[in-house]
Amino acid sequence: MAISVHTDMAMPALANFGSEDLKKEFLMPSIAGDRVACLGVSEIEGGSDVASIRTKAVRDGDDLLINGGKMWITNGCQADWMCLLANTREGPSHKNKSLICLPMKTPGVHVSKKIEKIGMHSSDTAQIFFEDVRVPARNIIGEEGMGFTYQMLQFQEERLAGSIIALAPLEQAITKTLEYCKQRKAFGYPIIYNQVIHFRLAELQTEVEALRSLVYRAVGKHLSGENVTLLASMAKLKAGRLAREVTDTCMQYWGGLGYTKDVLISRLFRDMRLLSIGGGTDEIMLYIICKHMGTLPSQAHTKQAQN
Repeated sequence: MAISVHTDMAMPALANFGSEDLKKEFLMPSIAGDRVACLGVSEIEGGSDVASIRTKAVRDGDDLLINGGKMWITNGCQADWMCLLANTREGPSHKNKSLICLPMKTPGVHVSKKIEKIGMHSSDTAQIFFEDVRVPARNIIGEEGMGFTYQMLQFQEERLAGSIIALAPLEQAITKTLEYCKQRKAFGYPIIYNQVIHFRLAELQTEVEALRSLVYRAVGKHLSGENVTLLASMAKLKAGRLAREVTDTCMQYWGGLGYTKDVLISRLFRDMRLLSIGGGTDEIMLYIICKHMGTLPSQAHTKQAQN
């Protein structure tokens, strides 16, 4: 989780659009492992709705003066720099934002608290506030005002990364459950002999392989330079749904032991639940898919339905 945020969520925009000076200062040491990066998009009142963020970075001579706050920031307690999305001008919400390289040791950056989560305990998550934080305006990644667009492109890699990362633990959950069901006996024989169990595990393994094919196809197109917003959203949606289905089903077959902290399946049950929330909720993925399918109602129809 922490590594994927560093590599596939906080750095793609800098790698693709940043100046050579910014790459030398932030990207190169991050690739070398000398610096840790985090992504600052979500806020208390704006998570999946990226257009509604309120953090501002106002021009002050050759600098930017940043005020606001960010929430649910993975790596936030240990990061050396943040890829920050902030409003840098007035105007339409899709054209007034910029991505900014923000050193976390800059005066006015306050890591308010480490958020305690039900899972992903190996990955720190922070709430962060900015109070008159001053950084050079040259720290803007790419073109000023293009931050929303850059972040949408960055989301493609984030959602692909989340889908890819899900494959190994999903397979592990099924494999470990299969091994346990061969050992655990009920009424004189291993419970794996129950058709309802071995058929269900076969179904889940098939679903994982289908997800793997979708992910591989999306990654292949992404590497060839195609826009994979639709496929990445589908993969993210399917991975999140399958993470819940697989871990819940497998935990059931572990019985009471599965409800303890002593076994891997309970950790996977807690950790992987995040996949349907973080990086864009299932509902946001469905919205994106519907948008690409052309099935969304027009604004006029929406207003009529509300009335």
